[in-house]
Amino acid sequence: MVIGVLALQGDVREHVAALSSCGASAVAVRRPSELDAVDALVIPGGESTTMSKLAIEFGVLEPVRKRIAGGMPVYGSCAGMIMLADRVLDGRPDQQSFGGIDMTVRRNAFGRQVDSFEGAVVLTPFEEPFHAVFIRAPWVESLGQDVEALGRVTDGAAAGRIVAVRQGNLLATAFHPELTGDLRVHRYFVEMARAAVDG
Repeated sequence: MVIGVLALQGDVREHVAALSSCGASAVAVRRPSELDAVDALVIPGGESTTMSKLAIEFGVLEPVRKRIAGGMPVYGSCAGMIMLADRVLDGRPDQQSFGGIDMTVRRNAFGRQVDSFEGAVVLTPFEEPFHAVFIRAPWVESLGQDVEALGRVTDGAAAGRIVAVRQGNLLATAFHPELTGDLRVHRYFVEMARAAVDG
């Protein structure tokens, strides 16, 4: 199974390494022809407005939307969560997302770069809490009825905020598991993708 990492911007190398460690064949994807060759896709962190602009420039905005609508498994971390949201608060007026997850997210909800932090998140698929890295991270303001909240912040001012979700073959986290060395989120996505592809 081949999993692409959208290589317009962000932590591409780290995601490729994590996916490879989970036994997937991981490749960088920038163009529609490269997207055609993958079974699943990861949208990394970065800057969502820049990613939106580059997706249009590289001609992948509509192809990714089509693949999502067709059931391709996709995982988005941080900016990737914003790109998978059907509704975005505090975005630029011209900002576009791929959509697919029936949720409203708020950009930079935890504050600016200087407010980046690390903390424990309880994720329902795992027994032990996940040590999460948040960098200018979004959070989920509201969910549609078909979306499952997989994880929430456990303490601090943002306690209770939803930071991990799943809807069908789509997975999103507000944090960056690729920066922690903990492969559980990537492993979970690889298994999700395998189940979808094997159908």
